[in-house]
Parts: sequence; structure tokens; C-alpha cells
Amino acid sequence: MNASDKIYIAGHRGLVGSALMRRLSSSSVAGGSETLVSPRPLAGEGPGERVNGDKGYTNLLTRTHAELDLTKQAAVDAFFATHRPDYVFLAAAKVGGIHANDTYPAEFIRDNLAIQTNIIHAAYKNNVKRLLFLGSSCIYPKLAPQPMKEEHLLTSELEPTNRPYALAKIAGIEMCWAYNRQYKTQYLAVMPTNLYGPGDNYHPENSHVIPALIRRFHEAKLANAASVTVWGSGTPKREFLYSEDMADACVHLMNLPDEQFVPLLGQDRNDGLAPLVNIGVGHDLTIRELAETVAATVGYEGRLEFDASKPDGTPRKLMDVGRLNAMGWKAKTGMREGLARAYADFLTHPA
Repeated sequence: MNASDKIYIAGHRGLVGSALMRRLSSSSVAGGSETLVSPRPLAGEGPGERVNGDKGYTNLLTRTHAELDLTKQAAVDAFFATHRPDYVFLAAAKVGGIHANDTYPAEFIRDNLAIQTNIIHAAYKNNVKRLLFLGSSCIYPKLAPQPMKEEHLLTSELEPTNRPYALAKIAGIEMCWAYNRQYKTQYLAVMPTNLYGPGDNYHPENSHVIPALIRRFHEAKLANAASVTVWGSGTPKREFLYSEDMADACVHLMNLPDEQFVPLLGQDRNDGLAPLVNIGVGHDLTIRELAETVAATVGYEGRLEFDASKPDGTPRKLMDVGRLNAMGWKAKTGMREGLARAYADFLTHPA
């Protein structure tokens, strides 16, 4: 990607999209500095579009949901035809934790299928150079071998609690692959592990595990509560990646030279491997260990209790990141450092 290329970030206000905005706005362009600039539009610009002389990528294109409903095909087609982005980061999605997935299964499959279908097809019709589709580690089978490799996709049954969301994301991968084979497009899917960081959703019921724990322990600390109850047995193991590291990996992949990028796409491959790359840290910890670490970060000193009547989800979800590491990228942010930054973000934006 060149500094002046028009880059569309779909879902720029979410955890993933906002991290991509910060990463793209800071310099990754040869010769640039690492000075951060605001991802918000500057005075006098059109809604959601930045064109300025700061370091970093200078032509970032965004739209809020109010400005562009990505589930509406006609609206997405008109947007792409008018603005014709060179590159697309498809980070827009309806997301949530176990409770949200179990409560709103229809919305999770319907909205995600619509969003990704509309954007991928519009990208093809308007000659987008490269597209990066953001998925989720829940695409892998519930009892997949550990660590999970890209080739484990569709080898056995999914975890039932988030199957609608997982199937939507799998359909997005297959769509990228089908377009690559038929039209020689350059669409790559990336599967980040569990993410946390600035801009997360701290809703008490519909958030993922780390922001939910941050909020719960913070409120317990303020209330001097004697104990905090955590859903599940505490024994499942999970891998967590700081969102800024995820964004750095995405930009790294999007900038790979053709001789590295094109072989990932499955345009002519006969080995059956989807255009898919895992993004993670390569190690995990139990939910109990995570809860203890979050409690220490927040400064909560009461008891931790675990409600084993609540669902645990998949027993273990560890990504094999050998493919990504071999392409020159590794995660940099440790868990304690990342949690400290995430808690600072919560204190600034607790809603």
C-alpha cells in the first residue's frame, strides 16, 4: 500500500477497526515517523474521509453505521462505485460473547452474512486491489487439535454456542476463496485469536471475557464486594492478543510483496488450503489465571468464585501462528502490559 492509496476500513469504530485506524494513521510507510494522528475527520473534510499531510497513510475512508448501513446491498454498491477504494479492511461485524451469541443467533448469522457478502462483491465489481477479511478463531472445530492450524477448518463439529456466527465467518472465507479462484481477486482472510484493548465493549452482558471481567472487578472494588463470581469452571484455556498487535499484523500482511501474498490466496492451489492466516500470540492461559490477572490489574482483593453451572464453551482455543511468524511477524505486547492499557481505556470510556 502506498501512502496516498485510498483505504476503506469497514467497521472503523469497533475494537478491531479502531485499532486498524490507529495503526494506519501512524507511520508504516517507508521513511515515515511513528507519530500518531487522529483517525477522525479533519475540519472541512467530507464525513469519515481523511486526506492530510501527516505521516502514515493519508487517505483513510470510513463511514459510520448511520452514514452507511452495510447490510443494504444498494447502499454498499453506491458507496464503492462513488469512492472506489484501492484496499479494504473488512472489520465490520456483529460481535459479542457467549451470552450475546446464545441470545441473538438470528442476528449473528443474518447481519454478518449480509455485511461480508455486500462488501466482498462490491470490492470485486470496483476492482479493489486487495481485501483483508477479519474473522474469528471460533471458525475452528470445538475439539480441533491444539494448537489450531489453518488446515483444521471444517474438519469436525463447531462449538454450538456460537455456531451461527462461526458459520457466517466460514462463509466469508469461502467467498473470498471462490472469488480468488474464479476472478483472480486478491482477498485474504485472517483469523485473530481473542482480542482486547482500547475501544472494547464493556457491556455487562454482551461483552467478551476480558472487558466483562474488567468491568466486574472494577465495580466490585468500588463496592468493596467480598467476592466476584466468574462464569464457568475456570478451567478452559484461552489465548488473548492485544488489539494494537492484531492491527500491526494485518497491515504487515496487506503490505506483503506479491511473491509472498499471492500464494496465500488459493487462486490455483490444489491442496485445499483456504486463503487463511491465523493471528495470535502462540500461548494461552486458563480462565482462572486470566481472572486472577485481571483482578490484580484492577486492584480488586476479594475472593474469586466460579459458577460451573454456566457454559464453558470450547475447552481450549490456541492458534498455531507458525505461518504468520514465518512471514516475519510476531506479537509484541505482553498480557500484563496489555491489560494495564485496557483498564486505563475502561477508566476513560467505561460505557
